Amino acid sequence: MTAYAAIDFGTSNSAACVGDGGRPARLVPLEGDRETLPTAVFFNADEHSIAYGRKAIAEYQAGYGGRLMRSLKSLLGSELINETTIIEGQPVAYRDIISRFLAHLKRTAEAAAGSELTRVVLGRPVHFVDDNPERDQLAEITLRDVAEAVGFRDVRFQYEPIAAALDYERTLAQDTVVLVADIGGGTSDFSVVRLGPGRARNLDRSHDVLANGGVHIAGTDFDQYLSLRSAMTCLGLGAPGKNGKQVPSQIYFELSTWHQINFLYTRKALASAQTLDIFYDQPVHHQRLMKVLREREGHRIAGLVEDAKVAVADGGETRLELGFIEDELGIPIDGALLSRSITAGIAKIVQTALDTVDAAGLEAERIDAIYFTGGSTGIRALRDALSAAFTRAESVNGDPFASVARGLGVYAGRLFA
Repeated sequence: MTAYAAIDFGTSNSAACVGDGGRPARLVPLEGDRETLPTAVFFNADEHSIAYGRKAIAEYQAGYGGRLMRSLKSLLGSELINETTIIEGQPVAYRDIISRFLAHLKRTAEAAAGSELTRVVLGRPVHFVDDNPERDQLAEITLRDVAEAVGFRDVRFQYEPIAAALDYERTLAQDTVVLVADIGGGTSDFSVVRLGPGRARNLDRSHDVLANGGVHIAGTDFDQYLSLRSAMTCLGLGAPGKNGKQVPSQIYFELSTWHQINFLYTRKALASAQTLDIFYDQPVHHQRLMKVLREREGHRIAGLVEDAKVAVADGGETRLELGFIEDELGIPIDGALLSRSITAGIAKIVQTALDTVDAAGLEAERIDAIYFTGGSTGIRALRDALSAAFTRAESVNGDPFASVARGLGVYAGRLFA
């Protein structure tokens, strides 16, 4: 029986299952004994090598010269997907960077399976791009093309929240109407699904899927919102300018967005940033900003902000240490600051959940359970807001990083058996 794969290519983290028809699909280790892999690629200019996942992040943080690329999934459906970036003096297409990462996942999964993998189910968000069906479809076509380019010949797709539902269904003893909340790094996706042991035997579950919905707001957006209220204020965001108005803010939004940071390091962008000095009433802010840009510390800041978000997601407090910019520079961060930073985003996510239930023709009281999956569901304020919108529903916490991959494996096993 030919082996198959199921891959959750995530914005922040990825996971994979393999199966061969003779036994259920199983998660495979992607980095050491870890079953998840941060979706990151580092082009190490000092050693002329490429690293993936935690190793990529570690090499970057260790100070090696080169380019760190994260949030690769966010490029799908964007105008950047057909553009190139300069790596070690050579233009490299963003599409090719995604291809290299997916090829790495494939090779690693094949090593675990002990055979070539040519059939795959890939997860996809309900919407790669909000309110733009053409770009959304282009994103899926691009991902299919990349998968075929790295050697998959039979490529299928399944919505990520549906996959999470299939993983949850294996634990149920009776029919249940579930709102699956899959909130990861790039998108917040919802599905209203009828689940139960009697339904699990059916390959075609289309009649059990009552509605799907999603919005392109999730973990990486939360990172940006938190950065704007913490790290970026240390660099001058919100500070008064010489004319009494606040200093220009656009550069801070770009500096706190993973896939835009690299564009601030070009000669033209640096020259433009230097001209902003005339707007600052406190020159130290502009000096800090320019040091970050000249020394290419943007991704380091973004990584520290992400770490701080995780540290306070369920309460508590930490300190964002920015001493590499200026001695003793830093700012305290706690759960309350995180909550304030992401309030507007949470409101849009909750409204999307309510709209999805409404599209299913149901009242909120008809939802029996909310099944949380995706790394961003670790944020207490987000879980609480969704639970408050569906007061009758039981809140169930799935595996935040592997539920989708496991569910894709269940689906792949039924397709390819």
